[in-house]
Amino acid sequence: MLENKVAIVTGASRGIGKETALTLASYGATVIINYNGSKEKAEAVVEEILEAGGCAKAIQANVADSDSVKTMIDDVKKEFGRIDILVNNAGITKDNLLMGMKEEDFDAVIDTNLKGAFLCMKHVIRIMMKQRYGRIINMSSVTGVMGNAGQVNYAASKAGLLGMTKSLAREVGSRGITVNAVAPGFIDTEMTQVLPENVKEEMIASIPLKRAGQTKDIAETVAFLASDKAAYITGQTISVDGGMHM
Repeated sequence: MLENKVAIVTGASRGIGKETALTLASYGATVIINYNGSKEKAEAVVEEILEAGGCAKAIQANVADSDSVKTMIDDVKKEFGRIDILVNNAGITKDNLLMGMKEEDFDAVIDTNLKGAFLCMKHVIRIMMKQRYGRIINMSSVTGVMGNAGQVNYAASKAGLLGMTKSLAREVGSRGITVNAVAPGFIDTEMTQVLPENVKEEMIASIPLKRAGQTKDIAETVAFLASDKAAYITGQTISVDGGMHM
């Protein structure tokens, strides 16, 4: 489905990013495992892909730093000749109620989650336009659609991604480039596993399917949007949340 495609997945050393990288590779894509500080985990993902017969490479880059992103994009283009798929998955949380939220914590989340996606798209888009082909998938969140107490910074970053997705989709559609967003709901990851049991039970109770989602649910949606099966879908937000938001 993705043979001869080159994909970059940011924040791909764990969680949804890791599962997305593994899934794209299983469908034939060459996958760049971007990481910032988790070198060993990123290289472990590469090794897992290689052992399964796929092709992957780990590249360090801080997505919030323009020069770092440009170097990564340039290096991938130089080595592989093209970039077909960009998955903006890198993200952080620094939760607190607004009254107690530090300005630096607001800035840090916006810089990584929102500005990071902007920089990756900015540096990759010329390559895709020259190819007249590209698939960009931005990882938003149900929080960006519904809001969530204690996550003003995170919700703002994820809601901002939705507006960016629609705007860029309008800008580059004529060049054969699609831009979409995925909005995961309550997904079973390292980030959610540390929540108190009563909180997890309350979250699951609010979901019509009455269970947490799996990282594979998100990864398969990304793979679909990255493929030619979704060639006529752009500017959309696909909620993968078990009906949590409808």
